Amino acid sequence: MAVSSAKSALRRKITNILENVSSEEKKIQSVKVFEKLRALKQYQDSKRISLYLSTEDEIDTVPILKHIFDMGKEAFIPQYHGKTMEMVKLKSMDDYQALPLTKWNIKQPSITEHRENALETGGLDFIILPGVAFTANGKRLGHGMGYYDKYLKRCFEKQNKRPYLVAVGFKEQIQEEVPVNEHDVPVDIVLSG
Repeated sequence: MAVSSAKSALRRKITNILENVSSEEKKIQSVKVFEKLRALKQYQDSKRISLYLSTEDEIDTVPILKHIFDMGKEAFIPQYHGKTMEMVKLKSMDDYQALPLTKWNIKQPSITEHRENALETGGLDFIILPGVAFTANGKRLGHGMGYYDKYLKRCFEKQNKRPYLVAVGFKEQIQEEVPVNEHDVPVDIVLSG
């Protein structure tokens, strides 16, 4: 119980901090994260990449998405069905632009639309994860629904090779310590502005 109340307190703290970060500063940090990501050998070598579609309180992933297509890699994005999340294929920037908005103002493929599912067609090499707070050594606090942790467990069971996990965030989201439990999957690297 202590862990979940510590998580809630930290989520509130980070939300308050991010409200005071200007959109200009968020843009600058998003560019820095994109540059760090492009320099990663694991990213350069990957073919099948999953990434989240960002809100204004997150590192902007649109330039990353464009780069994935420019480099001839395959992009997979979240599609939520109730309590589960799948990663489904996005074909192009035009495909991205045409996605409908959810009630949370996030673009997401409609659940009635059939798209290629990453885990059914060869898995993923590289996963870019969002989060609320991170430690420099890879602990991650998500938004509290457990979508990514559950998805990663399924991903590890289905794939022979574990995908490389990269969390991205603003420097204000990097903390000395982040409360975690046994269900929380650590990431390989945290990139921040």
